[in-house]
Amino acid sequence: MTVQLTIRDVPEKVRDELAARAALQGKSMQEYLRAELERLAARPSVDAWLEQVRRRKRAAQARVPAAQILKDRDTDRR
Repeated sequence: MTVQLTIRDVPEKVRDELAARAALQGKSMQEYLRAELERLAARPSVDAWLEQVRRRKRAAQARVPAAQILKDRDTDRR
């Protein structure tokens, strides 16, 4: 079952930018915003993601030194 949402007091500049993005994708504003909301809802919030990371870290009981993290990061950039 679908529901309707109303968002009030959206600045005109924001509305214009969203309309332009929708047009670039060949979508109506409704189609564009629905897809964006679905994409947003499919991802965990930052707080939920951090909690998942913390749980995994506790479960692994492993510590990686900062120097190793930076070395690995720099290796991936080459």
